[in-house]
Amino acid sequence: MSKQRAHKTNVARLLDQYNINYELIPYKVDESDLSAMHVAQSLGENIKQVFKTLVLQGDKTGYLVCILPADEELDLKHIAIISENKKCNLIPMKELFKLTGYIRGACSPIGMKKFFPSYIEKSCLSFESIYVSAGQRGLQIQINPNDLIKLIQAKIFKNRSCK
Repeated sequence: MSKQRAHKTNVARLLDQYNINYELIPYKVDESDLSAMHVAQSLGENIKQVFKTLVLQGDKTGYLVCILPADEELDLKHIAIISENKKCNLIPMKELFKLTGYIRGACSPIGMKKFFPSYIEKSCLSFESIYVSAGQRGLQIQINPNDLIKLIQAKIFKNRSCK
């Protein structure tokens, strides 16, 4: 994977700082459909290889981040157990920017305002590279999942709803 110079985001600058290989991949944004499924279709990539970033709040441990394939639903009860909470809920959309520095449709697991415990779905290890948001709508980062895991100190989990 080579590094492109166009459209540098804070995510790309952070990856450069840590000498992590990546590629910036642009796609056409559809403001009426900001889903990760749409991003995967726009990229023409395997939907299991495009990962979405969800921010949750646990009742005991506070905020946490989950990264899972675009077509999967997060099992909230399971992630609560894994993250040592009794329950976890997605944060309200209106809190996303204030908490992470990212807007809906552009939330990257890399470079949030603060460090939050992160959990990434085990299936990412099946691929040489995966796609995650580059921190702005219309731009993804193609990255080796092991590099991402190491950078964000993610714990690997098996989402019960993943096939």
